[in-house]
Amino acid sequence: MGSRPIWAEISRSRLLENYRLLRHLAGEAEMLVIIKANGYGHDTPACAQVLVAENPRAWLGVTGVEEGAAVRAVAPQAHILAMGSVWREEAAAAIAYRLTPVVWEPSQFEPLQTAAQACGLAAASFPVHLEIDTGMSRQGVRPECLPVVLTHLAASSALRLEGVLTHLHSPEALDGRANDAQLREFETALNTIAAHGLHPEWIHAGNSATILNQGGAADIVQIASRHGAKAMLRPGLALYGYAPRFSSTGPSLSGSSEAGSNSADAFSTAPALQLVLSWKTRIISLRIIQSGDTAGYCATFKAARPTRIALLPAGYADGLNRQLSNRGTVLVRGQRAPIAGRVSMDLTTIDVTNIPGVEIGDEVVIIGEQGSRSITAYDHADLVNTIPYEILCNIAARVPRIVKD
Repeated sequence: MGSRPIWAEISRSRLLENYRLLRHLAGEAEMLVIIKANGYGHDTPACAQVLVAENPRAWLGVTGVEEGAAVRAVAPQAHILAMGSVWREEAAAAIAYRLTPVVWEPSQFEPLQTAAQACGLAAASFPVHLEIDTGMSRQGVRPECLPVVLTHLAASSALRLEGVLTHLHSPEALDGRANDAQLREFETALNTIAAHGLHPEWIHAGNSATILNQGGAADIVQIASRHGAKAMLRPGLALYGYAPRFSSTGPSLSGSSEAGSNSADAFSTAPALQLVLSWKTRIISLRIIQSGDTAGYCATFKAARPTRIALLPAGYADGLNRQLSNRGTVLVRGQRAPIAGRVSMDLTTIDVTNIPGVEIGDEVVIIGEQGSRSITAYDHADLVNTIPYEILCNIAARVPRIVKD
């Protein structure tokens, strides 16, 4: 742990319980667990170590070569998919670290082929996964351009088409129409691939919502089966204890009916999932300000009474969103304490007037649980009009992650 009293605790036991639950819910499908973007703020290598202790040959999804190399150091037997592609200068490193690139552009094949030949790899020995664009218009080859890409793939003798994937743009939509349309286009692309004599081992699509939505994985399993392949799903957010919010009424993990995406409680944390990350700090100073006194930049907080102000060594440089100024809360001695004034770069002031006995050194929870109360990434996200992914990913690298239990 660093010398500043600010840190994030990563629960090994909760991460494993979520992983086991998701594996169970995935049924016949394999899981490619997403630990990219520093493990959604949870520390990619740390999460990888926990997961491969449970399953040494787990499928792990990272952004690119840099993350993949760090994961390979702690997960020597794992399957590591570089989901954000491999830039041409990274091709040799991708092969050296035994990463599996996602490809879709014709220009991506030649660098991989050249690097594979330079390493003396046998024909069809280096696996790649081909992404199909079925509506995201982001990564992936459009179906009408697929024959050209397949020609390049066939010409790259060292490469082997191990998997084909697509990315669903609305997996939280419970009516399923958008998913159905994308999966139909995906299967058309798979038929084209088969017509070119290529038969991938893995077919994958879907995320946490696909697994948590009852029966959501069935379509992907059936598509894979029709093409003689194995199905794979890609949970991310749920691995860390957060269920997605679905866009219309539907079943929760507990079997009850939940409200839609406009409800702050709908699917924010499913009962069976456990929050993995706790973000904590300590009070480093205390003072009393009088009625009419102000706190923080631009004096946006003005005391309406004698007010006890506590100082935290946490600010927006640590990832505490500045829009939480005068809006967010933290937990002190099991009670909510409001942020008083603007969040600064390295410091934040809170109002602890109503919390008896607060002392310098008291532990403060920014995200996590204390006593019977909790603050989640959804709570932060709702206040600043964003998503929990962003809240978690924005916890800065200078906040040490500590794996516990």
